[in-house]
Amino acid sequence: MSVIDARLLEILACPEDKGPLLLAGDDTLYNPRLRRAYRIDDGIPVLLVEESRQVDDAEHADLLAAAGGAPQE
Repeated sequence: MSVIDARLLEILACPEDKGPLLLAGDDTLYNPRLRRAYRIDDGIPVLLVEESRQVDDAEHADLLAAAGGAPQE
């Protein structure tokens, strides 16, 4: 069972570009367009730009693989 419900994931959006997010594992929401990762604390997404982190090329590939899909451009 995923920590984030599929319906919730459908409506969550990146606070910076307002686009969709990918669920990468149980503890990260990822915006591949901006290469920005948001943590999930105890099932609660922390969708604050100042709390997010930038992702390098290697981690970008890892997060896309964990999300099970191609980036949403």
